[in-house]
Amino acid sequence: MLKKLYEWMLDKAGHPQATKWLAGISFAESSFFPIPPDVMLAPMCLAKPKRAYWYAFICTVSSVLGALLGYAIGFFLFETVGIAILEFYGVTDKFDTFAQSFNEQGWIVVLLAGFTPLPFKVITIAAGSTAMPLYVLVVAAIIARSARFFLVAVLLARFGAPMKEWIDKNFALATTLGGILFVGGFVAVKWLL
Repeated sequence: MLKKLYEWMLDKAGHPQATKWLAGISFAESSFFPIPPDVMLAPMCLAKPKRAYWYAFICTVSSVLGALLGYAIGFFLFETVGIAILEFYGVTDKFDTFAQSFNEQGWIVVLLAGFTPLPFKVITIAAGSTAMPLYVLVVAAIIARSARFFLVAVLLARFGAPMKEWIDKNFALATTLGGILFVGGFVAVKWLL
C-alpha cells in the first residue's frame, strides 16, 4: 500500500496542479496521511529550482494547518479517530505512558518530530489528546516544519543538477536510504512512546 501511495505522490509532483497536491498532502501528512510531502517537494524543487522556496513555504503553511487538524483529532475525537490512527502506526499500547509526560517536554518532541522523519501526525494527535497549549504546538510546528522544508529547498535549489545526477546514478541507494529514514521514523516513535 505504501509503495503505491509513494508512486502516486511522485506522479502528482509532475501534475499541472502539483502545487495544490503538495499543499493537500502536506496538510494531510500532519494529521493522518502516512507519507511525508518531501516525496513531492524534492522532485518539484529539482524541476523548478526558482520556485523551490515557494514550494517550501506551501509545505510549511499547509503542514502547520494540518497539525491543527491532528490536534483537533486528538482533542475532540481521540477515542474514535485518534485511536484508529495510532493503531495504524502501531503505537497504541505505549501511548498512555507517553501521554502522561508529553506536555512537560512536548514542545521538544514536536520540534524533533517536525524536523525528522518521525510520523508528525502521531505527535499532533498526542498534543491534542493531552491538551498541550495550542500556541506551543503551533510555534514548535512552524519552527520545525519551516526548517525541514526550507533545508530541502535550499539544498535542491543550490545543488539541484549535481544532486539530480547523483540520484539518477544512485537511485537504488537513494531510495534505500529514504526507506530506512521513513521506517526509522516509525521505529523511533515506538521507542519514544
